[in-house]
Amino acid sequence: MKKQKVLCSLLGLLLSSFVWAQETRVYDVADFGMKANSSKNMSVLWQKMLNKINAERKEGDSIVIRFHKGTYNFHEKGAAVREYYISNHDQDNPKKVGMALEGMKRLTLDGSGASFVFHGRMLPISLIQSENCVLKNFSIDFTNPHIAQVQIISNDPQQGITFKPAPWVKYRISRDSVFEAYGDGWTVRHSWGIPFEKDTRRIVYNAGDRGCNTKGAFMTADGYVSAPNWKDEKLVPGTIFVMRGWGRPTPGIFLSQDVNTTLENIKVHYAEGMGLLAQVCENITLDKFQVCLKGDDDPRYFTTQADATHFSGCKGKIISRNGLYEGMMDDAINVHGTYLKVVSRADDHTLVGRYMHDQSWGFEWGFAGDEVQFISSATMELTGTKNRITSITPYDKKRTEGAREFLICFENPVDPEIDETGDFGIENLTWSPEVMFTGNLIRNNRARGALFSTPRQTIVENNTFDHTSGTAILLCGDCNGWFETGACRNVMIRNNRFINALTSMYQFTNAVISIYPEIPELDKQQKYFHGGEEESIVIENNIFETFDAPILYAKSVDGLVFRNNTIITNTEYQPFHFNRNRFLFERVTRVSIDE
Repeated sequence: MKKQKVLCSLLGLLLSSFVWAQETRVYDVADFGMKANSSKNMSVLWQKMLNKINAERKEGDSIVIRFHKGTYNFHEKGAAVREYYISNHDQDNPKKVGMALEGMKRLTLDGSGASFVFHGRMLPISLIQSENCVLKNFSIDFTNPHIAQVQIISNDPQQGITFKPAPWVKYRISRDSVFEAYGDGWTVRHSWGIPFEKDTRRIVYNAGDRGCNTKGAFMTADGYVSAPNWKDEKLVPGTIFVMRGWGRPTPGIFLSQDVNTTLENIKVHYAEGMGLLAQVCENITLDKFQVCLKGDDDPRYFTTQADATHFSGCKGKIISRNGLYEGMMDDAINVHGTYLKVVSRADDHTLVGRYMHDQSWGFEWGFAGDEVQFISSATMELTGTKNRITSITPYDKKRTEGAREFLICFENPVDPEIDETGDFGIENLTWSPEVMFTGNLIRNNRARGALFSTPRQTIVENNTFDHTSGTAILLCGDCNGWFETGACRNVMIRNNRFINALTSMYQFTNAVISIYPEIPELDKQQKYFHGGEEESIVIENNIFETFDAPILYAKSVDGLVFRNNTIITNTEYQPFHFNRNRFLFERVTRVSIDE
């Protein structure tokens, strides 16, 4: 009995010591000179604080970084400089990073309502190789966005368009008579853009992407810009036009190789790429994450240059709930993996695979133990048998960062037909996530509402898609262009409200819900791309409010159900879509339609 008491006492002391060793270290940014509403450059001060945190933290500690409500300005000078290869973005390096968080565990970054404002061309926040971290309660914005917003003043068929830049736009007429915007360390000559209705903030009906040729521009006597070579009858006086370039250097928030990340009550008002880009991460929760305007009185009409949120090669669960996504230039959410193209067969167990798209390469693709499958690019049919990776190493570089090709060794012999003489892709099945997209509002954006390309369970429910301009929901798959995997096997789309999608034509806009894999040789296909079982894709209990005909388009699907949905026709716009069918199917089997 006495021995038991001694052992219990020793155990208690050990447990107390363990608990005592696991501290919560709280860092108030004000203690490091980072005062809210100061004109100081916070980049240098942030770096000093982060150095202290990294020097003091011990294994097992929890870290809290606490801001105060107000504005904090971050400039390129003094910012972290990083080589990051970011999926679906321009692979130009190095990047200037406002807040670089790397190798963190149990970190909470609490903005307490702070507004983080960035200057120049920066990546606002990165979280790399970190575990169990929370980012919350702040907003991200730039003082001088790279998009130039203008208002159309007059439009004459012979004399062209006269426009007035928004007050915050820094611009000039160049020596070769081109309108260009500029800022700290950057200049953009805009080649195209999107027109918005001034009163509703919706994209102009049947407008889509428009060119904006400002060659020959000059200032008028009353202070406007005249562009005699810009001719476009769609742009009536009063239209708000947002001019864009082709650059997509960085997202607002970049997550890479993280585990268990939560983003809560965050607003991204502008980013030159995606609002959020996550790659090779496991388990991400977005709660009240918003890519949005700054309220009803915000003079801007746009948010991000591309998708609001984008998930590339992730696994575990992606949960996005109670979000607001508006004014962005692409999807509210895009979830996919990336096919590597087979470019060489070294032996029966070894292939060389290559990242193909110029905006997706240079980062981890897979790991030993991952399960893979192979696909024929022409027909998008699975070929051969599933296999596992035993080793994967960069092939065209000494390290993964910046590599486009990988030497991949497999557990079992690779089927003989898979080699560089044909067009074959490799899909990583291990790095594919479940998705829950629920309670979100998507409105007044370009191109699409949501895009899903994952074989695992995907639930899309209780969302409102309000004037998404293009298709509201797209299920894709492409081993020929973007090389974004993959087939959807288990999708539930229910209890959503769709309000006047398809007001403009973009890629994949065949219906409000478009199941549209890229299949160059559909006539030669023997199998099916999406689905695989009865009720693989179910669309039920939704409300479709539409001015036009097409509701559902599907290509190469096995197991599709459309039931208990309500379709309400309105007269807000004139019907114009080329597809005059409520339901249009190409190579679809086991389909059930019950409105």
